[in-house]
Amino acid sequence: MTVEHALPRPRGELSRALIESLSGPLGSALPTLTPGDPHGDDHALALHTCYELHYQGFAGVDPEWEWDPGLLTLRRDLENELLTALSDEVAGGVDVDAELDPLLEPADYTDGIIGFLSDEGTAQHLREYFVHRSIYHHIEADPYAWVIPRLRGQPKAALVAVEFDEFGGGRGERVHAQLFADLLAGADLDPGYLSYLDRVPAPMLTVVNMISLFGLHRRLRGALVGHFAANEITSSPASRHLAKIADAMLDHPACVAFYIEHVEADAVHEQIMRRDVIAEMLNAEPDIARDIVFGVQATNVVEDRFAAYVLSCWRDQRSSLLPALS
Repeated sequence: MTVEHALPRPRGELSRALIESLSGPLGSALPTLTPGDPHGDDHALALHTCYELHYQGFAGVDPEWEWDPGLLTLRRDLENELLTALSDEVAGGVDVDAELDPLLEPADYTDGIIGFLSDEGTAQHLREYFVHRSIYHHIEADPYAWVIPRLRGQPKAALVAVEFDEFGGGRGERVHAQLFADLLAGADLDPGYLSYLDRVPAPMLTVVNMISLFGLHRRLRGALVGHFAANEITSSPASRHLAKIADAMLDHPACVAFYIEHVEADAVHEQIMRRDVIAEMLNAEPDIARDIVFGVQATNVVEDRFAAYVLSCWRDQRSSLLPALS
């Protein structure tokens, strides 16, 4: 069943022109990309809007827009802008172990979002965090599925095994995206698909845009796998802390259950990704190491930017979300 959301609220000239075009007939004139900040709200929302046509789409938008040549040209330009920015922000390299090994060390959450929530956060802070993450968790594991036909042999089989768990092991109520929707409802938030798109600022949109970018391009399959591995390695310990925080602040089983699921599942997934996906890919394609490293480093960059933004807002005693429509 398709779950379509209304087109988002524009955040600048580019996103406004794009949204106006998508609201009209197929083939309506599209804006031309002008230089801007790929991490800013206007460009990030424009790219996210292009990508959403490959997921659930938007109510009232002709589904043929998904493969409109003009829109694909605009999307390509936005992607190149983001890819260039990410490339400029990472060190690069080919040593995959040097990137992944530190992620396995016990994390110090003192100065991060988890540390803030543990030491001085409130239930409202935690709900804000859920709202941000909903943009990713509503499509959790979906962009990784795009890499499956780009793999062969053991890497494909192993990644499918991880995805099988992400999609609930064949049980719709256990799909991780559904578990997060249940978490939102348990936290007295709207569990609807992309219900909070207009409230979530650019830092989280950029996280999701990066994953979609990696997933949609075969040439970036190594970067997608690098991101996926980094995500799985860091998820289990972080989820253990978040389960305790959610239990203390919200006292709703669905808010805890989502994170407990990730404590258990992702502890296994990180081993599969490292041993059966990445190691086997490197055996078959040694040159793909550079892309895997890029995926790990880019993930760290966008996640650190997101955390820094949220913490700066909270420490200034203001909301990290965009204002609601009046």
